[in-house]
Amino acid sequence: MSNKMSHPLSLSDRWIQENNELVNKWKHQEGGGDALDRDQILTHLRACSSEFHKLLRKIQGIPPLADHTQLELTVVYNACVSSAAQSQFSEAELLLTQATERVLQVTGHDPVASDHPVFWRTLLKSVESTALNSCVLYLLCLQWAIWLATCQLKTIQGFQDELFSLSETLSAGVRDDMKMKSEAGGNIPLLLMNPRRLVELLQICTFIVQGAESLSEGRSSDALTGLQTASSLPAPRTLIAYTHLLSGSCLTHMSRPQMALQCYRKALETDSQCVCSLYQSMLIYRQLGNTQAEIQALRLLHSTLMLPSATEPALATTDLLSPSLLLCSQSLSYLLSVPSALSVLHNLALKCVLHGRLSEGVECYLDLLAALHSEDQHGVQAEVPPLPKLPALYLEAGAALLMARRPADCMALCDEVISTTLELLPEKLVLEEPEEKSEAETRAVCSEGEDRVGMLLWVGAAYLLQGHCHTHLTDWKQAVTHYTRCINLLVKVRFKKRGFPPQIPSADMVSKQGTDVYILQRLKGLSLAGRGISFTQTDQLREALRDLQLSLQAFPDCVSAGLWCGEVLWRLGRRREAAACWEKTWSVTTQPSVESLCLYLQEPQSCPLLDSTELRHRIQELGPTMSA
Repeated sequence: MSNKMSHPLSLSDRWIQENNELVNKWKHQEGGGDALDRDQILTHLRACSSEFHKLLRKIQGIPPLADHTQLELTVVYNACVSSAAQSQFSEAELLLTQATERVLQVTGHDPVASDHPVFWRTLLKSVESTALNSCVLYLLCLQWAIWLATCQLKTIQGFQDELFSLSETLSAGVRDDMKMKSEAGGNIPLLLMNPRRLVELLQICTFIVQGAESLSEGRSSDALTGLQTASSLPAPRTLIAYTHLLSGSCLTHMSRPQMALQCYRKALETDSQCVCSLYQSMLIYRQLGNTQAEIQALRLLHSTLMLPSATEPALATTDLLSPSLLLCSQSLSYLLSVPSALSVLHNLALKCVLHGRLSEGVECYLDLLAALHSEDQHGVQAEVPPLPKLPALYLEAGAALLMARRPADCMALCDEVISTTLELLPEKLVLEEPEEKSEAETRAVCSEGEDRVGMLLWVGAAYLLQGHCHTHLTDWKQAVTHYTRCINLLVKVRFKKRGFPPQIPSADMVSKQGTDVYILQRLKGLSLAGRGISFTQTDQLREALRDLQLSLQAFPDCVSAGLWCGEVLWRLGRRREAAACWEKTWSVTTQPSVESLCLYLQEPQSCPLLDSTELRHRIQELGPTMSA
């Protein structure tokens, strides 16, 4: 002990000791038994970064000397790592620039005012075969990380051969002092992060970001080549899963869906939490028309999104420079995006109902409504893509309940829509032709910010569904009452074409599926058809014929209206007209797919059915068709 005290540490040794104490202090905090939250980690990181910067100012306070330069560059490396870990990339790059200029000064070279690749090639040549070579290579690793984190992909492309050879260079030509030992050995300054580990991370992250950019630019084949190379690199399993996932996206764009599915399966095998691969698989099954596989993928995707781990960062690591810092490409973020758990649950509910899994679909809808009410207590979260508004979801769930033969539950949901909306409806509304304005502009918005047209359509749909419920219960009087309420509400709307007074909507206004005019006319057609069919059940044939013909005017493709109109004509003795009406109804080929229609806008399964075979038999008995 006395011998050591008689030989005080040199200035260089004191700085090395200070550096190593900081490294070991960070490692102790990082690897301690108590888990730290993000705020605590950032607090420790800021303190660590501040100390490294103080040490660096001490070292740079003296003229650059060869003896001190290795130590200085090591501290620069540690200070840059701590700055970059806090996303302070400009500060880190400034430190790198100042340090590399001092290296050129020490080696007797003039400063190089040129682009990045030329500058670094000059710098590397200046320290070749010197003790500074390894330290400069470490700084180059950091420069690469900054370029990648700030999406300077063209700069990386211009220097890629040298960057990708760093792993071999570090392994073959530098001393093995990069290992993050728990003890400070000798007079070797320690590093906060192993450069060779950083290079491995940079290589695969670069391939992933370049692949995402190439894919977004339509160069799927180029992207696929790089991603397949990346899939065999040493890297965390989440990053390997990303290479398989993006390879699948490339193959999807190249119209190779089965090969894409294989890649998505590989991604899941590599990382079971790779939810994006489940989402992309679901889209492929939808594209292939494999509904059962699509539903299974939706179910699995929803259950995975509901796991606590799905809300945690997928790329969390113990490294200071984590993959999440390096993968900042907007193209990549888009390719990795997935809908929210609520959006997936809505898709699952709808898909199940449309394809015969009624009980499962109803349960999904009820779970969705319960989840939305639960979120409402804590503030509604924005959904991407956005969910339908709550009244529309109530109506969808109500339609599903009616299909599942639960009319009382359907009516209860409809009552909720009506009670919360009816008093806000205006006495009259005017809709302009869609071509004149955008759909959003045509919708009148009241002072409370509510969509008045949307509210009117929701209440109308609620009355329509209640009419269907009473039809299902064969309560014809109540069915007529509710269909009439729907009709009386819808006739408050007038249609306007610029330069003309309010009028009946033109055919092109009605034909644009999804517009307010289309929805309103479909509601009108369905409610008139429902009331007309109800009248037939009480032998009010004149009233039934009137409503069914008006239904066909509003909604010419309504199959139930066409068939029942023919039935009423037949009962009234107008059999040739009935036959023509049936033939015309069967010839309709413009029915929209059930996938594209709201559940509550589809023709009901609850109305009395007519047997088309029996109707055709009647037509045959009439003999050759003659003019009526």
